[in-house]
Amino acid sequence: MGTKGRQIVDMDVNELIALLNKAYADEWLAYYQYWIGAKVVKGPMKEAVIAELTQHAADELRHADMLAQRIIQLGGIPITKPADWYQHTNCGYDAPDDPFVKAVLEQNIKGEQCAIMTYKALVNLTMQKDPVTYNVVLQILQDEVEHEEDLQAEMEDLETLLQRAKSC
Repeated sequence: MGTKGRQIVDMDVNELIALLNKAYADEWLAYYQYWIGAKVVKGPMKEAVIAELTQHAADELRHADMLAQRIIQLGGIPITKPADWYQHTNCGYDAPDDPFVKAVLEQNIKGEQCAIMTYKALVNLTMQKDPVTYNVVLQILQDEVEHEEDLQAEMEDLETLLQRAKSC
């Protein structure tokens, strides 16, 4: 931990670490939700959805790494037990028990919308108080907005395909 790097934070550092750990828990749960969703998804456009989910899983894992690094820089410890992710999560975890493409997309869109709100709050909180954390969470927020857009585009394509199939 860098002493000066911690001193430039104009807010309660322990509170910030706790908030970052909540986001860290979200990222691990999102990673797994995407990863397992890509394994079990079924239905039309399955291959396109698998590719999207696999890419998003990699992004969520990268986000967890970014958050862990920032937590450590601030003198904290990232959550070390996966069971604790459920106690700290903002967004939860939706198991893809219904593997149909539409259900999996709906679950992941919901997760991205929660992530967007979580990172928007962190951006607002750190904007004038911690430029380093601000840059980290802003980058993650940009990715989450892109993820929601990607998933909604897949959903639109699926709905168009299903409508065409109905009318034939």
